[in-house]
Amino acid sequence: MDPLSLILAGVAIFFVYKLISVLGARTGHEQRQEIEGLQRAARPQEDDVAGDATPLRPGAERRAAAISAAAAPLREADPEFDERAFLDGAKGAYEMIVEAFAAGDLKSVKKFLAASVLEAFRKALSDRDTAGARVDLKFVGIEEAAVKSSRVDDGAMVAVVNFASNQVRTTYDREGNVIDGDPNRVDLVREAWTFSRKIASSDPNWTLVATSASA
Repeated sequence: MDPLSLILAGVAIFFVYKLISVLGARTGHEQRQEIEGLQRAARPQEDDVAGDATPLRPGAERRAAAISAAAAPLREADPEFDERAFLDGAKGAYEMIVEAFAAGDLKSVKKFLAASVLEAFRKALSDRDTAGARVDLKFVGIEEAAVKSSRVDDGAMVAVVNFASNQVRTTYDREGNVIDGDPNRVDLVREAWTFSRKIASSDPNWTLVATSASA
């Protein structure tokens, strides 16, 4: 191999080595960021902690996030109860169940429904099918979700949650005529849903045990 080829080969090897070094350092840094992000997600955030947000000293105990007075019985029953996390889950369940009911398919939400609620929903869907009615639903979003009241009943935590959501809900008859709602109007729907969960249960999911209109 002539001298010029040797020089060019050496330069190429040098750049390949630098490229591998840079990529290796970048990948390791990204992996550490992902791990740290997962660890932060698993820990309560500083703004979730009541009182001073100063980092905790080794061995110090982290105080639980503050909750509303309406949710106090739940905290008494379960010292680790997190109201904000509970409401986030309740909002997700609310939207999912409302959409499933409108679509007439309860299979995906069956595990979140108490037997009495599931039976009531099935009866309502059966009556709707018999009448030949069809519902179109566009779920715009939830404006508000708050614990209205809570209690402990027979070893179970029970929470009543007030929801205010924006929906476009239209009901059509067999011929396609609108018999309820307006496809061009967003309505504010207010409902009170009651959720329950056994204190000793290892299942973190809450079950919907009742629904009603909310003033």
